[in-house]
Amino acid sequence: MQIFLRRYVLELRNRFTIAHDSRTHQNTMILALSDGETVGYGEATENPYYGVTFEKLEQALASLQPLLSSYRFSTPQQLWADTNPYLQDLPFAQCALDEAAWDYYGRKTGKPVYEILGLNPAHAPVSNYTIGIDTVEIMVAKMQAQPWPIYKIKLGTAHDLEIVRELRRHTDARFRVDANCGWTAEQTIRYSEALEKLGVEFIEQPLKADDWEGMKEVFAHSRLPVIADESCITASDVARCKGYFHGINIKLTKCGGPTAALRMIAQAREWHMKVMMGCMTESSVGISAIAHLAPLLDYVDMDGALLIKNDLAEGAQATPHGVVFANRNGTGVQMHDGFPNTD
Repeated sequence: MQIFLRRYVLELRNRFTIAHDSRTHQNTMILALSDGETVGYGEATENPYYGVTFEKLEQALASLQPLLSSYRFSTPQQLWADTNPYLQDLPFAQCALDEAAWDYYGRKTGKPVYEILGLNPAHAPVSNYTIGIDTVEIMVAKMQAQPWPIYKIKLGTAHDLEIVRELRRHTDARFRVDANCGWTAEQTIRYSEALEKLGVEFIEQPLKADDWEGMKEVFAHSRLPVIADESCITASDVARCKGYFHGINIKLTKCGGPTAALRMIAQAREWHMKVMMGCMTESSVGISAIAHLAPLLDYVDMDGALLIKNDLAEGAQATPHGVVFANRNGTGVQMHDGFPNTD
């Protein structure tokens, strides 16, 4: 087995702003896993918030080459277990490799990943479409430019309720709000009453990731369900969220890929918690991996490829009517530039 890495720069359609970040471009890494005949693809974005750079990803994955050079692939789960000792401190790298392993496995066995997992693709929920923080006029314009049945609205400003009220004037779509750790417990509880009346379905990560005392108050008194994001990174965090959140939002890059996400989903179900899966601003390579797990989810946020101008690949797509899967095996990814050219 051999891995190939390439860095790409994704150009966003609009400046994307959340409570702790604002950008017009996103650096990402595509990983190709090959046995010389079959290739699988995975993705991991650079992320300043978590200190993830292409150089760190490249260094971590380079350490695997002695293992992979003579590796006999059996299943993605086994590859995850065999490589995790090398990658456990950098789950973004583990994610790229694991996504590629599932894609490779599906291509090798002649099946799409959802079929390998015994899932019905028709059961995938409709993805939300994200509206980043901006002036309210621009947020309305973004919403009008992309008619959608569910919007996730990024908040964490001094005028959050005014923003939601104004957006509500222009659509009857379902709303979800994400404060990205930008509120206090008192704000969240107070806002929840108004947001419920404005047709908001749930609140994602209102408090700082480690504010467990505050979340205990929010959990007890919020009029809306609360979903953990930054407070629930890996499988070990799921049990801790019980009694503090009504559900969890899994990010493949943060937890270490589909193999780890499947464990998190099973644990959340054991605790009777709702399960969402979110994305980064990433190409159809990463989005396609999310899509094949979507039938297991209550909610999905897989709009990353819709937010960029220069998608790197064809694959599964989020549409206003549901998820459209590519008619190909694995995760269905097909790179536009043919990477890697190993001739």
